[in-house]
Amino acid sequence: MSKLSSETRRETMLGFQPPAIGDEEIAAVAETLRSGWLTTGPRAAELERRMAAYLEAEHVLALASGTAALHLALVALGVGPGDEVVTSPITWPATANVIVHTGATPIFVDVSDDDLNIDPALAEAAVTERTKVILPVDLAGQPADLDPLLELGIPMIEDAAHAAESRYRGRKVGSIADVTCFSLYATKNIAAGEGGLISTNREEIAQAVRDLRLMRRGDGSRYDIPVPGYKANLSDVLAAIALCQLDKVEQHAELRRRQFAAYDTAVAELDGLTPLTRDERDVHALHLYVVRIAADRAGATRDEYQRALAEENIATSIHFLPVHRLTYYRERFPDQPELPIAERAGDEILSLPLSPAHSDEDIADVISALRRVHDRFAG
Repeated sequence: MSKLSSETRRETMLGFQPPAIGDEEIAAVAETLRSGWLTTGPRAAELERRMAAYLEAEHVLALASGTAALHLALVALGVGPGDEVVTSPITWPATANVIVHTGATPIFVDVSDDDLNIDPALAEAAVTERTKVILPVDLAGQPADLDPLLELGIPMIEDAAHAAESRYRGRKVGSIADVTCFSLYATKNIAAGEGGLISTNREEIAQAVRDLRLMRRGDGSRYDIPVPGYKANLSDVLAAIALCQLDKVEQHAELRRRQFAAYDTAVAELDGLTPLTRDERDVHALHLYVVRIAADRAGATRDEYQRALAEENIATSIHFLPVHRLTYYRERFPDQPELPIAERAGDEILSLPLSPAHSDEDIADVISALRRVHDRFAG
């Protein structure tokens, strides 16, 4: 770390999670445009084939977004009015929104204090005769504890938006749950700008999703509709970007490992700041570097740290505010019980900048700024 970076703030704002886009992605998009395929075509099909191999799954379906993937997975499993879906409150609201869109009720249960993934024992206690699906979330790239959830014997849809590279107890995430949903959003480890994927080993689910995503079955002017589907297919333009990102997934993973290691070393020296646990039995996707800030030891709240880092030209984010305390869910489900671990975490968690697009100097700037802020608050 240079003396300059350790003593002065950056002159420009460091983005939180910029995409790592290079000439390969630009060339792939141009080639796709010249091919005449703007909508779903050969590149989307290639992405499905290659991701099925990568995820060690029988079927992969490319979709318009991770949200669409979750929604169609629920519909494919027959979730509807009167049903309940047990899920985590520490997630992006889309996880819960799609449950509501089907007419079902999200049942939020508290999370484990170490990794903030759904607590399997509490999930089991929340199961009723109306429970249709368990929907765990792999927060930040750490797989949820899947085995005890699978033992409940209830269909599982895994929200693996953060976990494309992850393995759980030696098994590839994407090959374990009845359905696993991934995101290709601009900030994700495999980023296409927008897009999503469903993986499954169940042929009937794969066929149901195929029917649901395009509103038709057949080619050209000869078509039929077995179900009233949705418009949720992925364009070849976005698939071309995702294919390039898949080519770089190991290269990018190495850069993320280096950034995680730098943060681990630095945060260990800062009282009151603790990273989320990464289970050594699993492969973590290293999608987000999340710290919890204990105000009594760190000298200030998470919000004060976030504002102070912004003044240092360091952008951060929060993953996530508890969904059950957001306005819609608070008003729609007023009898939702308190979830103390999730609620405390929602006040403490802060995600630091992390991207293969960041240089070592960028990460050094974050660490320097974090040390200065900590020194100011904690003395």
